[in-house]
Amino acid sequence: MPVITVVSPCYQEEDNVEICYETVKRIFEEQLPGYTREHIFADNASTDQTVEKLRHIAQSDPSVKVIVNARNFGLFRSTFNALRYATGDAILLMLPVDLQDPPQMLPEFVKLWEQGYQVVAGARLERQEGAIMRACRRLFYTIVNKLADFEIPENVGEFQLVDRKVLDAVISHEDQYPYIRGLVASVGFRRVIVPYTWVTRERGKSKLRLWTLIDQALNGIFAFTSAPMRAATLAGFALSALCVAYALVMVAAYFLLPNAAPRGITTLLVSLFFLSGVQIAFIGMLGEYVTAIHAQVRRGRVVTEQERINVESEEDGARSRREAR
Repeated sequence: MPVITVVSPCYQEEDNVEICYETVKRIFEEQLPGYTREHIFADNASTDQTVEKLRHIAQSDPSVKVIVNARNFGLFRSTFNALRYATGDAILLMLPVDLQDPPQMLPEFVKLWEQGYQVVAGARLERQEGAIMRACRRLFYTIVNKLADFEIPENVGEFQLVDRKVLDAVISHEDQYPYIRGLVASVGFRRVIVPYTWVTRERGKSKLRLWTLIDQALNGIFAFTSAPMRAATLAGFALSALCVAYALVMVAAYFLLPNAAPRGITTLLVSLFFLSGVQIAFIGMLGEYVTAIHAQVRRGRVVTEQERINVESEEDGARSRREAR
C-alpha cells in the first residue's frame, strides 16, 4: 500500500502530542484505509513530559517515529531534518501537534494528490488572529513575491502534501536555515491551493514569539533574492547624484542670490544625519547577507540528534525508498 508520511514538530507539548497522534490515526483508519500511515514527531528537546509520552506511543505503534533533538534548533530546522527520514510516497510537510492546521483536510489533500497534483498546499484564508498580525503577514508576502523570481502563495505555510519527487528536490538543498515553504515554491511542480480556517490553539501556549516570526520573515526575504542589495546600490547612486545636484544649486545660489542662500550648519547636519541613517540601514542589510553566507559555509548538520525511536538512518531510509520503487 502507498505510504503517507505526516511530520509533526513539537516543543513542550505534553498536552497535545497524544491527541495529535490519536487524531491522525483515526483519520487513516476511517478515511484513508488504503494507505499506510507513517507519523514522524520531531521534538526540539522538550523538558516536560512530551518525550516520555512520545516514547510510550512509539513503543506501542511502529508506525510512529520519534526524533529528539539535542537542543532547540528552531521549528524549520527541526522539521527539515525530520523530512530527511520520511519514506512516504506523499508527505504532509508539517502538522504541528497543536492542530491549528486541521488534520481533517488530509483526505482531501490525498484525493487531489491522486489526481496528479504534486503539491497540495493549504492556504490559511481565515485566521483567528489579530488585525496587526494579519497585516504584517500580508506585507511579508507582498515583499517576497515582488522581489523573488517565483511566487510563494499568500497564506500558504508548511501545511502542504507533496509528492515524493518534490520532497527529494527540497531536501537536496544543503541549507543551514531552510525556509521550507520557499524551497517548495522554488522547485516548482504542479500545484493546487486548498483554503481552510486556521483555528485558535485549544491547549497550551504557542512557543513562537514575535522575534522568531521576524527572523523567519527576514530569512524568507534574504534567502531567495538579491533584490534588496541591488536596491541599496541603486539608492546609493541616486543619493550621490542628489547630493551633487544640491551642492551645485547651493553654489549657484551663493553667487546669484547671496541673501537667499541658506547659512549656518542646519543644512549640513540634516544631510549628515540623513545619509548616515541610510548608510547604517544598508550596512545592516549587507550584514544579513553576510550572516546567511557565514551560516551556509560553516556547513555541519542542520540538527544534532539526541535520540531516534523507530527511525532508520538516512542511508537506510534512502535504500528502502529505492527498493520500494
